[in-house]
Amino acid sequence: MSDPATTDPVADNPSSLTSSPAWLALTDLQAGLAGSSLRQLFADDPERSERFTIDAVDLHADLSKNMLNDEVLTALVSLAEQVGLQAKIDAMFAGERINTTEDRSVLHTALRKPKGSQLEVDGADVVGPVHTVLDRMADFSNRVRSGEWVGASGKRMRNIVNIGIGGSDLGPLMAYRALASFRHPDIQCFYVSNVDPAHLLETIKPLDPEETLFVVASKTFTTLETLSNARSARSWLVEGLGGDLAVVAKHFVALSTNADEVEAFGIDTANMFEFWDWVGGRYSVDSAIGLSLMIAIGSDAFREMLDGFHQMDEHFRTTPFAQNLPVMLGLVGVWYRNFFDYPTHAVLPYIQALDRFPAYLQQLDMESNGKHVSKDGSTVDYETGPIIWGEPGTNGQHAFYQLIHQGTTVIPVDLIGAIDPADDVGGQHDFLMANLFAQAEALAFGKTAEEVAASGASDDLVAHRTFTGNRPSNMILTQTLTPSVVGQLVALYEHKVFTQGVIWDVNSFDQWGVELGKELANSIIPELQSRTEPELSHDSSTNALIRRYRNNRSRD
Repeated sequence: MSDPATTDPVADNPSSLTSSPAWLALTDLQAGLAGSSLRQLFADDPERSERFTIDAVDLHADLSKNMLNDEVLTALVSLAEQVGLQAKIDAMFAGERINTTEDRSVLHTALRKPKGSQLEVDGADVVGPVHTVLDRMADFSNRVRSGEWVGASGKRMRNIVNIGIGGSDLGPLMAYRALASFRHPDIQCFYVSNVDPAHLLETIKPLDPEETLFVVASKTFTTLETLSNARSARSWLVEGLGGDLAVVAKHFVALSTNADEVEAFGIDTANMFEFWDWVGGRYSVDSAIGLSLMIAIGSDAFREMLDGFHQMDEHFRTTPFAQNLPVMLGLVGVWYRNFFDYPTHAVLPYIQALDRFPAYLQQLDMESNGKHVSKDGSTVDYETGPIIWGEPGTNGQHAFYQLIHQGTTVIPVDLIGAIDPADDVGGQHDFLMANLFAQAEALAFGKTAEEVAASGASDDLVAHRTFTGNRPSNMILTQTLTPSVVGQLVALYEHKVFTQGVIWDVNSFDQWGVELGKELANSIIPELQSRTEPELSHDSSTNALIRRYRNNRSRD
């Protein structure tokens, strides 16, 4: 009999995934590639760069600098077929309740379906209401942009402050920065999310309350961080405009579904923009959550972005897996996470406007697939979800690329570039793109000891200047960064994450891990604020920290 203290129930009971034919074939193929190199793969296959590229809408992806061959590609596609990926794609687009732990449909794709199309869920069309809200958003944003909408003192709105957290901050902020060249010249947007009061106070300090509009984004209108910041913003506004609470109605709008709480706050519910429980926060930038973005870039550009989303949706829904870009990015990610055991994945945009894209993808990917149980609640016996991180090039080259090139941990990367820049000065865009292409080449092929020695390096430096190569990368190029392309990029990664969630059999659309910390924080808040010594029942460490905070906190 096995010793219960040493028995590993997961190892003793492998899942159907890890014991499946495609998984076992991939395990063997990985072992066979262990002694190979990207140099050798390119030498053996002169047409490799043509065969391992995919064009999807306006994106061109070169996947050739990955540890892939035809056999691996075939086995990865077999894995997708084996888990029924196409049926699950169809189920999502049809509005089936694939978010099983919350019994919800997952219909962010309905947010960008064209006007006039229909999709019935539970006997009701969901596309018509989406466009009703979009039309209301467009009318409102047009009035703000034209100056027709004025504040309590009659001045137009020049400062838009979006107050949200998570997806209601990361998405619109990312897209606002990405589409800088499309913004209204006289309107600035600001994004406040951290409950640390410094974030709000530093943002609003230079603003004129007469010209400031607050957009409060909270589905329930009860989110602690968002409502704390919103109340502080309301106090600042009311104080700055003479003390009358009536001014709130002209300087606050809500993105919510809770009309009672919105009205209680002082916001006119005519200025409440709805979204639905089948829109997850990290999938919501193309919903009413994008109102600040629409005000900045205009309703036409916003709809162009939605069309980019939809075109990538259709590519994902209809394209065979081997030429389906979201599917292939997802499968290559599974290949590295599960068969090479690479724990992280870097997203490195060589487009400064995408500087918040890696942070946006952190939530999209890690909140979606950071799960340790499958849909039926059983513990998985494989890794799910890499750590996502990154910064724009060329900044990162002078920060962390050293580890990517010569460190002991292999880090697959996505490199993203645009052929035509929004702006160029003195040919600098050529310098940027030269660095982009050079990094992919250096990561893949490195530099051998013989090449280093031949370059004239002294013997004692050869080892230090040798690069092993075999550092994989996906190269994603577009002509230029437009609203449509931003939509395509976001949808590309949404569907990549979905593909991986299907492979790993996890629910990519709940986030119970986010809730636990919130629950505990709500129990600690009154203990920190109590005027009398509270009775603490946490662990000894947490109790000691609470007492230290209470004993040393300076209060007015």
